[in-house]
Amino acid sequence: MKETDIKKQFSNKRIILPIFVGLIVSGLLLYYNLSAVRFEQVAEGEGLYTWIDSNKDGVEQLADANEFALSKNGNYVKITYKEILKDINWTAYTAFWLILASSMMVLKVAMYMYRIRSLTDNELSWKQAFNVIAVWEFASSLTPGVVGGAALAMFILNREKIALGKATAMVMITTMFDNLFFLLAIPIMYFLIGQSTFFPPIGGTEFFGIHFGVEGLFWLAYGFVLFFFLFLFVGLLVKPILVKNTLKTLFSFPFLRRWKQKALKTGNEIELASTVLKDKSWSYWYKPFLATVIAWTGRFMVINFIIQGFVSTSLADHFKLYARELGMWIIMLVSPTPGGSGVAEYSFTVFLGEFIPVGTAIVFAILWRLISYYPYLFLGAIVLPRWISRTGKSV
Repeated sequence: MKETDIKKQFSNKRIILPIFVGLIVSGLLLYYNLSAVRFEQVAEGEGLYTWIDSNKDGVEQLADANEFALSKNGNYVKITYKEILKDINWTAYTAFWLILASSMMVLKVAMYMYRIRSLTDNELSWKQAFNVIAVWEFASSLTPGVVGGAALAMFILNREKIALGKATAMVMITTMFDNLFFLLAIPIMYFLIGQSTFFPPIGGTEFFGIHFGVEGLFWLAYGFVLFFFLFLFVGLLVKPILVKNTLKTLFSFPFLRRWKQKALKTGNEIELASTVLKDKSWSYWYKPFLATVIAWTGRFMVINFIIQGFVSTSLADHFKLYARELGMWIIMLVSPTPGGSGVAEYSFTVFLGEFIPVGTAIVFAILWRLISYYPYLFLGAIVLPRWISRTGKSV
């Protein structure tokens, strides 16, 4: 890959797209929230509305104006989300928790640096590890969640003088570890907090003409991640030849033949990577996986700390938040948009909306993305030119 190819992959156009998509979705959700109204219960006789249960379902639909009627001695008031937002109190306490949330992203980067150094047997210096992670995360922010930055990560490591076979193995291991974290953490949290609180009560989408609720969409994504993990595990550590031959056979069918060359290349890369890993000891595996767990936990705690800065949250609620974030992220992993843009903002309101003040979900979502996503775009844009210049001299 040449420098012109790198610059094309990380062009301004590719940087602007995820920012544009994220801001558009955030703006639309914010506009919808600000223009909506809600009825809140007050003391008897202090309100201007009363609940009439127009649809006779016995449930107070607080966002449905048809459910309420004007009454001089009512016990409900009508408020707008603009008024709700004015009630958000920005204090030193809030600033403390936002700083703590930002520090979790620093922890995540530090763990990723430790992980890549450990996997490369410390061939990379800490400075090189920082540059690799900065460019890698930058690439991940500009590509769909289902693809991530892995497609370019092998090249990034190889450009840092890591042998191609080893670079391929490193990228596949990090992907496998990320998937393994979700595959283990989700069942633990699912049984710890229970099915009734693991999934949000609303949300869903169409997939191949079939409607999936949030739970159905979640298990669909979980199945995809499980399949991908098993594919890498068998290919890297069990039977690389079997995976290679399976890919060769599968992509020989007429309707898949157009992707045969890419499939064969993947098979060859897996076989090459497996030769690098076959003699690794137990200590080689547990340290980078522990770093993976800490990195993902730090990433999740960003949301917990943001919410804690505005809302007094119990320990039990923090566990529920962590579990919901697992569900939200596994769906984002198979998102078709760059860096999960749009999907992330919407998923936040669906999965976590009930833990924060009514009408403020999108505000919290924007804060979350400002801390956890956009900094990678700006950091990568700063690091990338210098990295290209430095590593280009040795290529």
